[in-house]
Amino acid sequence: MSINFNRLSLGTVQFGLAYGIANQNGQVSRSVANAMMMFAKANGLDALDTASAYGVSEERLGEIGINSFKVVTKLPDMPEGCESIGGWVLEQVHASLARLGLNEVYGLLLHRPENLLRSNGPELYKALQDLKVSGLVQKIGISIYSPSELDTLTSNYSFDLVQAPFNLIDRRLHSSGWLYRLKDLGVEVHTRSTFLQGLLLIAQTEIPHKFSTWSNLWQTWHSWLSNNDVSALNASLAFPLSFPEVDRVVVGADSVAQLSEILKCSKLPFNIDLPNLQSDDLKLINPTNWNLL
Repeated sequence: MSINFNRLSLGTVQFGLAYGIANQNGQVSRSVANAMMMFAKANGLDALDTASAYGVSEERLGEIGINSFKVVTKLPDMPEGCESIGGWVLEQVHASLARLGLNEVYGLLLHRPENLLRSNGPELYKALQDLKVSGLVQKIGISIYSPSELDTLTSNYSFDLVQAPFNLIDRRLHSSGWLYRLKDLGVEVHTRSTFLQGLLLIAQTEIPHKFSTWSNLWQTWHSWLSNNDVSALNASLAFPLSFPEVDRVVVGADSVAQLSEILKCSKLPFNIDLPNLQSDDLKLINPTNWNLL
């Protein structure tokens, strides 16, 4: 299998926040962010993922200039008691576009899709559809934590784009059958958490003690890497990209060197059977639970 890096999307949460368990450098500086974007553009990486909730990520991207990229951003949690949902949505989108320096974005996702399950969910959905009509957004969709969220949401609404976690450990998008169901529905699928916030890339001796509950999993993973002489980065990328149903794989980096290594690995052929690291333990696969460990 030869990986096509044109299916990669650069996640930019690090441009606005100190993000990821393996992040040693904190928030990416302006100069590094600019260098990374220039490198991405020069090497054919043409899609970006951001959100208004990612600190100053949108502002940083706007300063750099991103007109040549397909940009996906996300709406924040809708406030309770919002009197004019259409007005709130329009205000949020115009603010994001102003920060990004764009007239439109490729995709707009709900960061909290459960907002659609409120009594005023239909009004919120109509506001999203209106954005497409007005030309501010090409595709609307949702960013989910679990494929189970789709059971209820797709019964009531249709989406152009869905973003979900998907990696060697968290395989729910595939095991639930939703990856194929989404494609049958004509939905564009973007996957994130490719490296499980960097946990899959950390040397076994450096994995934080709070993850020792899954020591057998780490042993399997690192033994497989050693026995097959494969880098953790290469194998982690190969997993989601081995599914043709996945349209974009969001990857994060906090330096040009990291991004360069990702693109280098993306060009390598991959013909080895990957190890089965699948876990359904939400304490591990959902990083929002890590602070409880």
